[in-house]
Amino acid sequence: MRIGVLGLGFMGSTHLKALRSLSGVEIGAVYSSDPAKLAGDLSAIQGNLGGPGEQFNFAQVAKYQEIEALLGDPSIDAVDICLPTDLHAAVAIEALRAGKHVLVEKPMALDAASAHQMIDAARRHQRVLMTAHVLRFLPIYQTLRRRLASGDLGPARWALFRRRCAAPAWSQWLTDANRSGGGVFDLLIHDVDMCLHLFGMPQTVSATGYEALASGIDLIMAELHYPGLGTAFVSGGWHHLKSYPFSMEYTVVADGGTFEYNSASGPPTLYHANGEREILEVEERDGYATELQYFIDCCRTGAPPDLCPAEESAAAVALTRLLLDARNQNGEKIECNLWTTSKSA
Repeated sequence: MRIGVLGLGFMGSTHLKALRSLSGVEIGAVYSSDPAKLAGDLSAIQGNLGGPGEQFNFAQVAKYQEIEALLGDPSIDAVDICLPTDLHAAVAIEALRAGKHVLVEKPMALDAASAHQMIDAARRHQRVLMTAHVLRFLPIYQTLRRRLASGDLGPARWALFRRRCAAPAWSQWLTDANRSGGGVFDLLIHDVDMCLHLFGMPQTVSATGYEALASGIDLIMAELHYPGLGTAFVSGGWHHLKSYPFSMEYTVVADGGTFEYNSASGPPTLYHANGEREILEVEERDGYATELQYFIDCCRTGAPPDLCPAEESAAAVALTRLLLDARNQNGEKIECNLWTTSKSA
């Protein structure tokens, strides 16, 4: 399978590193408006995690400075869209019309209506559409899901998902809310999607926080209320520019024990109700490579991406937008009538 990568910034570079580790897939084309990047010089790329940028050998790769030209390349089977979020919907729909399978970076789109237009286009043209919600493929989160889904510990009663970093000085478009949706939307949609993945859509939500994008601040403490089960909290965002370190963590309390993970403290741990402490087994594998391999396998077989359905990615967009609306109401509960599918841990 030949894949084209659109956008050679932080996520494009991250996906290129993962793609070259996979067998049976060829990076057939790349798009960027920057000639230096098209020449393979991604050494200046920065991000909130991962290693430094690299030099890539694009000698055997078709290089495009126009998106439409790449989408018109008949040798490309699928595209990996790593462009600014405001371009996701339009480019994905054009790619689907051109007969390409589509992987699109998160957030799927800036709004739920655009996300559903993408879903409609994928159905119409019978192509695979998947959003790159990498947490669903990271071993530290897959372990949590498996243990909760086993039912051995009973249902989850309380959960906290937290993610924080400095405002992204490396990409100007990210600090433009009209292009990225802002810090909470771009960063914490990871954790909102994980709540949907584990618990389904809440009945009501509430939130407080503070936004001052000119100062690099965009923060939220959101509550997702699940009657009969409990509450999930999603917290964090951007803390000023440059120096604030990246971190992610979760705490999930079930009847039979508490799961704890912090990116600064090692592997996830389960503290059993009987007092035993269990270090959870986590596979040593790259979540980005796993995510991309899964997408490629779905393209080859025509199977729907059930581990990361586009409908749930659209729901994550809608729910994160609702949480931002709730923040403006400073803690008032808001009914959540966005998605009818429900799950239990």
